[in-house]
Amino acid sequence: MTRTVTETDNVLFTTMTMNPAPIHLDAEYAANETEFGRPLVNSLLTLGLAVGLSVLETTHGTTVANLGFEDVVFPAPVLYGDTLHVETEVVAARPSKSRSDAGIVTFEHRAHNQRGELVCRARRNALMRRRPAGD
Repeated sequence: MTRTVTETDNVLFTTMTMNPAPIHLDAEYAANETEFGRPLVNSLLTLGLAVGLSVLETTHGTTVANLGFEDVVFPAPVLYGDTLHVETEVVAARPSKSRSDAGIVTFEHRAHNQRGELVCRARRNALMRRRPAGD
C-alpha cells in the first residue's frame, strides 16, 4: 500500500493542528529561507501516515489502544508529491499483566519515499486483542 502526499494534505493537517510554522505553509519562505527550497510536509503527518499505512496489513480490528511512541526519527524530509510506503516489524510482544484478553506489542514502522529513502522510523507500543484460549 502506498500514499502520495499532496500540498492539500499538508496544509489541512498543519492548519488543523494549529501549527503556524512557515516551513510547512509558505512557499516563498521555504524557497528563500530554507535549504529545501520548498515547503516540508509536517513531520506529525508523516508519522500518522507511517502508522496508518501499516494498519490494514498489521493491526486492523485488533488494536485496543496505542500506548505510546518512542525512538521517532525523521532522517529525510517528505515533500509534496512524495509517495510513501511502510514496512512494519513486530519487535516485542508479551501478554498484558492486567488484561487476559490482551497483550502489549511493540511495532517498528519504517516509512520510505519513492526513492527508497527512509523518511520516518518509529517504535509504537500498543495494547492488542489476543485470540481466545484454545483458538
